[in-house]
Amino acid sequence: MESHDTTESTPVGPAPGRDAHAAIEALANTEGRRLYHIALRLCGDPEKAEDLVQETFLQALRRWETFEGRSKPTTWLYTIAARLCARLDRPRAGQRGTLASLDDLLPFSEPVSPVTDGIGGGDEETEMRVGQLASGIAALPEAFRMPVILKEIVGLPVTETAQILGIPVGTVKTRLHRARLALRRALTPALPTRPLPPAAFDRQVCLDLLAAKQDALDRGVPFDAGDQTLCDRCRAVFATLDLTSDLCARISAGALPPEVRDRLTGILRRA
Repeated sequence: MESHDTTESTPVGPAPGRDAHAAIEALANTEGRRLYHIALRLCGDPEKAEDLVQETFLQALRRWETFEGRSKPTTWLYTIAARLCARLDRPRAGQRGTLASLDDLLPFSEPVSPVTDGIGGGDEETEMRVGQLASGIAALPEAFRMPVILKEIVGLPVTETAQILGIPVGTVKTRLHRARLALRRALTPALPTRPLPPAAFDRQVCLDLLAAKQDALDRGVPFDAGDQTLCDRCRAVFATLDLTSDLCARISAGALPPEVRDRLTGILRRA
């Protein structure tokens, strides 16, 4: 699977008769669930997840008059959320200060999983894999973690991710490419692996194919190898990159707990 659902939420923007409270409540209805489950997966604490959701929407409410409609409301909202995450981010146990170099992350000699069936497995196995991936994302340095959250979990295009983070599109892609390789390695303990023969082609051919695969993931389109035949190792590596993408889409799944929704609604209406 090359991409997950990136269907846009119903636009909510300044309009005659729409006041700040109505606009932000509408955004909370469409994005509150996703924000909560992303925060819950990454910090593992329901109270902290709820606090992040509440603070994001309270700040959005206070700043509604600054929203000029030049970007989508969801882009504006996640800009607020990203800044909050960056401000509140503190080194955690297991969190890397830096990410391994690209050469160290390239999977040319390590045992790799021959998985070819997407997520596969039962609910318990899938949940274990999602948890493993969430832990891997939480351990990424903030500069790499935020592009993954916005592009791979929220499902925003690379251009919007760059806009939210205030960095060039090329920088977003570079960080995504390294982060994906780190995350597929973090999944290894949750997957059956076996040694595969060395790459069948020149190293540069494999590098070019990997770059093309990453570009397809960036754009959310099927990967096309053209006339090039994939060796077993490239095929296995690409399958685990697809699995990583599929599992990212699962991180934000789930309903907003009714008690959290009710508290959020009450806070917004009293603000």
